Amino acid sequence: MLDLSSLSPQAKRIVGLALLTGLIHLFVGFQSQFVLVLNGLGFIALAIGLYLLPQLANWSNHIRWVLIVYTAVTIVGYFAIFPQPLEYGLGLVTKAVEVILIVLLFIPSR
Repeated sequence: MLDLSSLSPQAKRIVGLALLTGLIHLFVGFQSQFVLVLNGLGFIALAIGLYLLPQLANWSNHIRWVLIVYTAVTIVGYFAIFPQPLEYGLGLVTKAVEVILIVLLFIPSR
């Protein structure tokens, strides 16, 4: 069973932001583009793998870097794919969440 009580406040924020952006991608993806569903599942899987699966504890630094790159690619992809990216309010909010996620992911790795 996944135990959130043992996580540090920083880890809880990271998991929360990754799950939030993952769920937004799932929600929007089921309504419009299947690639967003896959993106959302990726965020959720990486968040779970980073902190919530003790079997992957030895891989946490690698998973952290994968999540940083995954998030950055998602941000770049949003601006590359959508012709008018500034017109989508939810998209911009999600990108802001993802920027904060990247910043938080960098803090523990220093």
